[in-house]
Amino acid sequence: MKEFDQFKNNKQEEGSDKKKNQFTIIKDDSTDGHGGYGVGSISLENMTPVIVDPNEEEAFMDMGALHARSAVEKRIRFLTDRSEVPNGKLYWIVWVTVDYREGNPCFYGVAGSEIVVDREIRRGYKLLPEHVNHMDKSLKGRFVVDHMDEKSRHILGEYLREFKPELWENTAQELKDSLGVQ
Repeated sequence: MKEFDQFKNNKQEEGSDKKKNQFTIIKDDSTDGHGGYGVGSISLENMTPVIVDPNEEEAFMDMGALHARSAVEKRIRFLTDRSEVPNGKLYWIVWVTVDYREGNPCFYGVAGSEIVVDREIRRGYKLLPEHVNHMDKSLKGRFVVDHMDEKSRHILGEYLREFKPELWENTAQELKDSLGVQ
């Protein structure tokens, strides 16, 4: 099996104690060359969750979100009724898939899922089926960001563009237009 490569963020903050995450780029097909073990399974190796915090006007990667263990989700009990979290802060978990399109690596699929968190009462709002469906759409190369507020879309667009300009250049114009960032 071929090794996978990771893009590196050249804008490393000096003195930062945060773990530096990278977008995983293009892992081989586990079923390539045989029809045995792993056929029909879904690989999340090309997917990276990006948390958009419109309150702090920042975006950051958090691989823990793949297993509902991101920094914003820890120690929070999630409910399916948004009215039970009236004073919560809005966050978006954006499922970003990196893959090849027309022979070039790019942001292949991007889909944002809403969560609302109230740390004071340790409760949050999240619809798990929505997250699963958005992960699926991202893996299939679709862009589902139009339901996000304009500020959050812009924060995400700036983050993706600045993180790895080469990927951004190869990304479909549809996503750039949706995020309002060229």
